[in-house]
Amino acid sequence: MRFSVATWNINSVRKRLDLIARFVAEHQPDVLCLQETKCDDTSFPHEALSAMGFTHMEWHGQKAYHGIATLSRLPMSRHETRDFNGTGEPRHLSVSLEMGKRRKPVIVHNFYVPAGGDEPDTESNPKFRQKLDYLTGMSEWAQESGRNKRMVLVGDLNVAPLETDVWSHKQLLKVVSHTPIEVEHLNRAQDAHDWVDVVRAHIPPDEKLYTWWSYRSRNWRASNRGRRLDHIWATPTIAAKATSLNVVQQTRDWQQTSDHVPVVATFDLGEK
Repeated sequence: MRFSVATWNINSVRKRLDLIARFVAEHQPDVLCLQETKCDDTSFPHEALSAMGFTHMEWHGQKAYHGIATLSRLPMSRHETRDFNGTGEPRHLSVSLEMGKRRKPVIVHNFYVPAGGDEPDTESNPKFRQKLDYLTGMSEWAQESGRNKRMVLVGDLNVAPLETDVWSHKQLLKVVSHTPIEVEHLNRAQDAHDWVDVVRAHIPPDEKLYTWWSYRSRNWRASNRGRRLDHIWATPTIAAKATSLNVVQQTRDWQQTSDHVPVVATFDLGEK
């Protein structure tokens, strides 16, 4: 059983339907996980997305902010949504992806971790406290989920953990998304369930790699001041079946695009 999973912080699903259609036509993901959809559940453009070939959809949103959605060509059902820091914001959605009658399903978790504001200080910046609380909640949840060995976790985790995940490790040590305390919290969440970083399993950790570039840069390619904020993790059993990994940087050149680019992993479970 071969299938691909893509994750993309789309920064408004309704505003960028044409870009989603272009990406889907060019890369044909079986499962597409979107973050920052920025619309409430009643306004979600399910008809337009269904026309792209996604026969199964689950979404969890609110007006103007946050929100996630998981679209699939394969049969799936909603597994759960969780609030990891008590804010009530729609930042997590998991689905059960059916692999056929004789195969156990794969649970796909779609995350949008809080950005954390501008200052990495929990006293002066409540948003940073909420981010750390969210990552702590993820760690506690991951420990509780220890029995499930067939899971994929994707999304905008808003932390660039490695020195090579940012354009300048030294200059970003005190910038939210790469501070030591955020990296520590993210690593703890990863270790809590032995998650494998599928991206870095395929692209060497010593190689510079980014998935986000600020809108502030007029020429993002020339400056290349990026960060790797978008991740694909999997439990070891599933991660071992990953056959390819693609960071689709060319979408950053598209008109009116998101400041994030899609990341796509393909898995081959090799089951009959």
